[in-house]
Amino acid sequence: MSEQPFDVIVKGAQIVTAGASEPVEGDLGLTDGRFTQVGGTIEAGDAEVIEAGGLIAMPGAVDAHQHWGIYNPLEEDTVSESRACAQGGVTTGITYIRTGRYYLNRGGPYMDFMPEVLERSNGRSHVDYAFHVAPMQKSHIDELERLVDDFGVSSFKIFMFYGGHGLHGKSDDQSEFLMTPPGERYDVAHFEFVMRGLADLCRRRPDIADGISLSLHCETAEIMRAYTEIVENDDSLEGLAAYSASRPPHSEGLAVSVAGYLAHVTGIPRINLLHLSSARAVEAAEKARVSYPTVDIGAEVTVGHLLTDIDTAAGIGGKVNPPIRPREDVEALWAALGNGTLDWIVSDHACCRAEAKFGDPADDVFLAKSGFGGTEYLIPGLVTEANRRGVPLGVIAQMTALNPARRYGLHRKGDIAVGLDADFSLVDPTAEWVVRAEDSESTQEYTPFEGFQMTAAVRRTVLRGRTILDESGPVGGPSGEYVIRPQT
Repeated sequence: MSEQPFDVIVKGAQIVTAGASEPVEGDLGLTDGRFTQVGGTIEAGDAEVIEAGGLIAMPGAVDAHQHWGIYNPLEEDTVSESRACAQGGVTTGITYIRTGRYYLNRGGPYMDFMPEVLERSNGRSHVDYAFHVAPMQKSHIDELERLVDDFGVSSFKIFMFYGGHGLHGKSDDQSEFLMTPPGERYDVAHFEFVMRGLADLCRRRPDIADGISLSLHCETAEIMRAYTEIVENDDSLEGLAAYSASRPPHSEGLAVSVAGYLAHVTGIPRINLLHLSSARAVEAAEKARVSYPTVDIGAEVTVGHLLTDIDTAAGIGGKVNPPIRPREDVEALWAALGNGTLDWIVSDHACCRAEAKFGDPADDVFLAKSGFGGTEYLIPGLVTEANRRGVPLGVIAQMTALNPARRYGLHRKGDIAVGLDADFSLVDPTAEWVVRAEDSESTQEYTPFEGFQMTAAVRRTVLRGRTILDESGPVGGPSGEYVIRPQT
């Protein structure tokens, strides 16, 4: 029993903490938006009481890979896709953003770009949010320190395949797509200089060094370009199987190897290998860690790559980069999750409405745009699959909350623990339901998860002590805040 005053008390929850082997039954005490008691029995007093009724309390997920504003205006996506976050038990979303085509459809310096990004998203999100930034041109390297100091951006990105591919396929005019200055190339040399710039920043600024990281989308443009031509002339392949073959797994593996070696020679302290999708990519990540032990190499996987394959995803709406893979790659990812090779799970949520997604003809995968939503299925889908596979829910909490929070400088997020932000969801682990895109808060009208049988559902999502979603849907207006990183 506690005599401490609380604003909100959650009674009778099965509390899941990061890494725990089993949930622990108990109450939660919340004060001023933070956890002030975890476990035990708390008398209600004058506090607001949430009756959990034995539901599972999961740490608020930190969905560290999203793309708000890529296909729709950022100000619109910030509203609708943050509501979808709450459906999936996500309380913090981190969006990748860059200059060039899509997003704001403009180039130039980030000192001009970021104020517009923040203004368009301000006051619109239902969850807390942050941004990763991609240095697309040489001058952006000179802005790295100011991005941290002026805008609280401490994580950065490289798209390794943009050297010879656009977002959706072959591209012969790189500078037009990326809106980079004349004469500049977005290539391996640029990647090296970005790494050197961040390594130098970490040496000069030990006060922020632990919060700085570089993420890489690991695919090799030259291999993809050659295999795309082969597959497009092969009538035996179609749909997601054709797209997977056109961007083969060894394209991922080679890019991972290059990323690891460049990190080693430049001295950058830590890199993140994004959305690994195949056994080849996992193998390369494991070898890179052995070969370059001084580099802290993190590895990410998406819920889409864990739950779907080329045969079970619902149509070419499942086109994404890197592709959805055959079932054997899915099983390799689960094995890598079990042995510690993979570090966090995300959605790679990129809302692309049907009118933009599908080409003419609509069944041609090479005419479809890349990316789809999925944040609304993050916790329900992973709890469903974890229960089926016998994976402890503490592992899911570790990989959806604590690990990405620590990696990306969100030191007040990531677990159900005294002193942290009171971000959590209440999950029914026995709820049976079928995924229908029409039930999502996202404005995307389709989903590759269509028809999937779920056995877990988010019943309530709480952000900093305030309910933002209950069984009726989103509650109240946008209350999410932009998070300055690294948090103190």
